[in-house]
Amino acid sequence: MPFRDLVGHRRLLGLLSRSTAQATLPPSLIFAGPEGVGKHRAALATAQALNCLSPITTGSRVPGPEPRGEFPLDACGTCPACLRIARGVHPDVQTLVPGDTGSIRIEQVRDFIEAASFRPFEGRRRVFVIDEAEALVPAAQNALLKTLEEPRPGSVFILVSSMADALLTTVRSRCSRLRFGRLTTAEVASVLMRDHGYEEREARAVAALADGSIGRALTLRAVEYAGARQTALDVLAGASSGPGRTDVRVRLESVKPLTARRSGSGSGAGTRSDREQVSVHLQALSSLLRDVSLLATGADTQLLANLDLESGLSTLARGFDGDRAVRAFTAVDRAQDALERNVSPKVVADWLALQL
Repeated sequence: MPFRDLVGHRRLLGLLSRSTAQATLPPSLIFAGPEGVGKHRAALATAQALNCLSPITTGSRVPGPEPRGEFPLDACGTCPACLRIARGVHPDVQTLVPGDTGSIRIEQVRDFIEAASFRPFEGRRRVFVIDEAEALVPAAQNALLKTLEEPRPGSVFILVSSMADALLTTVRSRCSRLRFGRLTTAEVASVLMRDHGYEEREARAVAALADGSIGRALTLRAVEYAGARQTALDVLAGASSGPGRTDVRVRLESVKPLTARRSGSGSGAGTRSDREQVSVHLQALSSLLRDVSLLATGADTQLLANLDLESGLSTLARGFDGDRAVRAFTAVDRAQDALERNVSPKVVADWLALQL
């Protein structure tokens, strides 16, 4: 997928495009950032720009919208080289991923290093992408050092990592790091609709809870998350007002929907699916409270992650002033941490009821 078709990260993609056009692209790179924000796609787009048979330069005419000036050089996306790179079968573009053990062993890296010693077979540059580079065992990272410091002319190494700081300092010091941030809710939703056939309402429901990650959004079920948002909205509405707000029993009752079992969710409390369900609801609460805080401060409603729930959120904002919304947001964050530390989902929900 060419640079122009990627969503978000315009400054970084523009930098990659200009460096490619000016032949100043560093030979050793780290694409760092959260999971699922498009780092791997950006690596492949770079490989396409380097090896495209009909590259598009500023001023070139292409079918459809004209390429933006921010991309002085971009791949066409349709030539044989671009198509083969996209399918993962181009001989000059190779990707290394963790094996069954979840790590990348030194033997795999040695094969990569040997391949890098050859000149390009048919393209202009050989591109070696290491996905989940934090999975490289220390011996494998050490084996890479000389290659990263003095790569063969015509070779580019791109280490893709969501935990770049876990790499050895000696590896990081030999690479130029590009930091990819989280995508906006609108950007995630646009990808879900464009590439994965989501309806707009479902796309927005999932994107609002995906924390800026397309990868995370694709692991979510739209219907489940739309329901989680409504449950979270009901819980916050019950906590914000009502005669039983100061009654502990009423407050504990109000959070029962957070742990209510779904059909087919597994057997018994505390199962993995129960824990995931509570986590889903906590994510929904966090997303809604963020928006409530924005509304309470009079921020532009276009900044809302849950724009389709603006009416309900505006009502909540009257019960959650700025300070209270912040305290509630912090409590939800602590509840999520407790859940990840294996605290019982019911205990987490009951504790949260007393904090909202």
